Amino acid sequence: MQSSSVMKYQFKIRTRSGVLVENLSIFGQSEADASRKLRQIYNGCEIIESGCTQPPFNGRHGLLNYEEVVDLIIAA
Repeated sequence: MQSSSVMKYQFKIRTRSGVLVENLSIFGQSEADASRKLRQIYNGCEIIESGCTQPPFNGRHGLLNYEEVVDLIIAA
């Protein structure tokens, strides 16, 4: 298995129907990859803001919450 750096990207978007969605987190290899995944979920959305954050991965000896586990599964 290759080691790849997966980053967590934060988005603020406006959906096609005009609803504002803030603090939307998507994992991706790059911002373009995360944007592509976002546009698959929210077809026709407008990305207002985006930013990159390093996910806090604590490994076997740290604590992970349910959302972090689900995010890691989805990113795979």
